[in-house]
Amino acid sequence: MSLDRFSTQAAQYARYRIDYPAELYDWLLPQVPNRLCAWDCATGNGQVAVVLARYFRDVEATDLSASQLAEATERPNIHYQVATAEHTPFPDDHFDLITVAQAVHWFDQEAYHREVRRVAGPGTVLAEWGYGLGQTGEPALDALIRRFHDETIGPYWDANRWHVLDEYARLPFPFARVRKAHFPVRRQWSAAWYLDYLRTWSAVANYARQHAGADAVLLVADELTQLWGEGEREVVFQVFARAGVI
Repeated sequence: MSLDRFSTQAAQYARYRIDYPAELYDWLLPQVPNRLCAWDCATGNGQVAVVLARYFRDVEATDLSASQLAEATERPNIHYQVATAEHTPFPDDHFDLITVAQAVHWFDQEAYHREVRRVAGPGTVLAEWGYGLGQTGEPALDALIRRFHDETIGPYWDANRWHVLDEYARLPFPFARVRKAHFPVRRQWSAAWYLDYLRTWSAVANYARQHAGADAVLLVADELTQLWGEGEREVVFQVFARAGVI
């Protein structure tokens, strides 16, 4: 069963997490012949649902965090509601597209696959994507970020986090006509913005829960700010995606 790991930082998540490039949707949407109903599972703040709403008559967007949904952007054809990936209120044979962005690694895979098969219609496409650590191109800075991720807060990551780092290679995807792709996402961020992005990590929230609210990012903030330098620096995230027919 999915657990709520992001309610405590919902507002930061909405502001500081990356969105996904147009190239990803340009790759995905031609694979979907019917565009009546889409389900964005684990929608978070609704960023994927908002894009899908331009192309589908109806979009169902679910998340187990009411706090995340409170940050979501409203659209007339998007219906937000609290639900897990493994148990939904949707009828059988309902959707043309199901999407999951940066979340499938948290799911009970067997129960989740059972649910998507139940609610999928004929030829429904399931698309999953995620991204790992951003790269700045500055070796000392990237090494510092990696140490913070792997060592400083390494013990506070849920075990499933490591599926992101190997691009879901160990997560089953037993569907037909599987396609895979990568899309770079480039952002110009200041050191302060990047530090706030780090505060959206579930391991940082876990650290705070176990240390009376302490901010783990402060353990790296001074060194990172010094290495970052003045102004903004480019950060590149590699989004990995896979899609198949259920």
